[in-house]
Amino acid sequence: MNSPDSAAFPGSPAPSDAAPVCSAKGCRAAAVWVLAWNNPKLHTPERRKTWLACDEHREHLSSFLDVRGFLRDVVTLAEWESRPPSA
Repeated sequence: MNSPDSAAFPGSPAPSDAAPVCSAKGCRAAAVWVLAWNNPKLHTPERRKTWLACDEHREHLSSFLDVRGFLRDVVTLAEWESRPPSA
């Protein structure tokens, strides 16, 4: 069985046009925050992976990462996007 493609539905945004959404399971709210993290057992110290969060899930996702020692930074999405790219 074929799964529906969002491009097949008029008015549906293409994946590249979609606004960033929260990374919390089941949440489709607009992302407001970027939680930068890394797992020191797997990643080099300068490596940053990111989760996105809405206002409602920012604290929960931050706590999840922080208790494991993974959380490195929490900034607004606008601030993250305005940063110069890493070399």
